[in-house]
Amino acid sequence: MYIPRIVITSGEPAGVGPDACVALAQRDWETDLVVAADMELLAGTAAALGLPLVLERYDPRRPARPHRNGTLQVLHIPTRRKVVAGQPDVANAAYVIEMLDRACDGCTNGEFAAMVTAPVQKSTIMDAGYRFSGHTEYLAERTRAALPVMLLLNDQLRVALVTTHLALADVPQAITRERLAATLRIVNMDLERHFALQPPRIAVLGLNPHAGEAGHLGREELDIISPVIAALKAEGLDLVGPVPADTAFTPRFLKTADVIVAMYHDQGLPVIKHVGFGNAVNMTLGLPILRTSVDHGTALSLARTGKAETGSLSAALALAIDLASAHSSHAGS
Repeated sequence: MYIPRIVITSGEPAGVGPDACVALAQRDWETDLVVAADMELLAGTAAALGLPLVLERYDPRRPARPHRNGTLQVLHIPTRRKVVAGQPDVANAAYVIEMLDRACDGCTNGEFAAMVTAPVQKSTIMDAGYRFSGHTEYLAERTRAALPVMLLLNDQLRVALVTTHLALADVPQAITRERLAATLRIVNMDLERHFALQPPRIAVLGLNPHAGEAGHLGREELDIISPVIAALKAEGLDLVGPVPADTAFTPRFLKTADVIVAMYHDQGLPVIKHVGFGNAVNMTLGLPILRTSVDHGTALSLARTGKAETGSLSAALALAIDLASAHSSHAGS
């Protein structure tokens, strides 16, 4: 039986990422689970939460084996400064970046089948001088991917984004025919590749209210979105749109679509987080590696309190295991 080796980056050390990693270790998983973190940080977190945990230093030469509860393999990366729960320190930004680089490179070279990321504090990383607008963009640059696409999903809904971490005022000029077409091709390709949807039914939202109201409320739908949809439908993609965002998320319409493609971050994500916050998974499409993540932030005020929800990290790991195992079976067939 194939046992994928999956690495979790534990995220902002002062946030709930370490808590979630320690909580994950309390159950069995059919994966060789490795957590990138400072070992002392994880030991202290387990003690603060009152959870039993035996830490083992990760050895890449050891054969993969299923994770068993109460133990945890740690890819030890030392923090730069002592961690105080709830108080991010710019000195530890380099630690966070080192975790991401090590995990990403391990996925690229085949050491890991996938990486799962706990949340980071973007402002702290940027304050430390790194050019960092988010995991999605950073990992795309690291892997030389032309265009990463953010997909959030749960058991009821999938939402992909044309633009991600961008000021709302900058969104219209960022939605070009080229970017939209590339995004839709990636969504089509990766939903086929990862979820066996052939072809996936893709609903494309308009940018403006009422999808522009025939040009009276904005021309992006007429000048950009509709022409791209027409061109890609001629290539064989199963597309519908532009669909007004205020009607696309009704239960009746959602039955007709496998994925909703939203034009900007807060057009699509509030809906999926309302449907299932804490159980949704953030997945990056368009990368040469498999990466899933949580749907929430660092929740600094909850760190080491035992009150943090860990469902999203569990869901992200479960999806990574399923996808890595499916890829292995396809490769072996």
